[in-house]
Amino acid sequence: MQKIPTMFVRDFDNNPAHVLPKVTPGCAWVLSGEGQATRKYDGTCVMLDEAGNWWARREVKPRKSVPRNYIVLSVDTETGKTIGWEPIDQSSFAKFHAEALQAAGPGGLSTGTFELIGPKVNGNPEGVDAHRLVEHAAAQHVSVPELTFEGIRSTVVALAGADGCEGIVWHHPDGRMAKIKARDFPKA
Repeated sequence: MQKIPTMFVRDFDNNPAHVLPKVTPGCAWVLSGEGQATRKYDGTCVMLDEAGNWWARREVKPRKSVPRNYIVLSVDTETGKTIGWEPIDQSSFAKFHAEALQAAGPGGLSTGTFELIGPKVNGNPEGVDAHRLVEHAAAQHVSVPELTFEGIRSTVVALAGADGCEGIVWHHPDGRMAKIKARDFPKA
């Protein structure tokens, strides 16, 4: 899984780097209505590969060593972070992943990516009472009535205010994706 591009261009001249009302190259298809919008869950990304191995997504800051058995996917040219996968058993989320697997029961999960959410994951912004895995391919569909910068901003901010939703991920039928988070926008 490659890092999903942010729908709008980031303003790296400001801290924090909020987005500008300019579409990131390669993401204009979202404004054309070509994709399906889904909820972006706020946890940590994990993957079950074809061989039955679990991996945790991890970003490594510039000038830091990558962990052993790490699979590099890409390097973010803006931040210098290396994006990749580490075996779940060496991740700081291993215990919580094991709890989520136990709760899921035997044999119920298919190959793909999931969001690990729960009480001990990122402060539990999803507000769930147990660790669980949410399959990205089955993420809740959301409606974005107006596909403009302001329309997307107001939808994402409203979703976040309603139940802590982190943001939206759009899925194009050809496999492309784009995302936006509520924290990408400056506070009004």
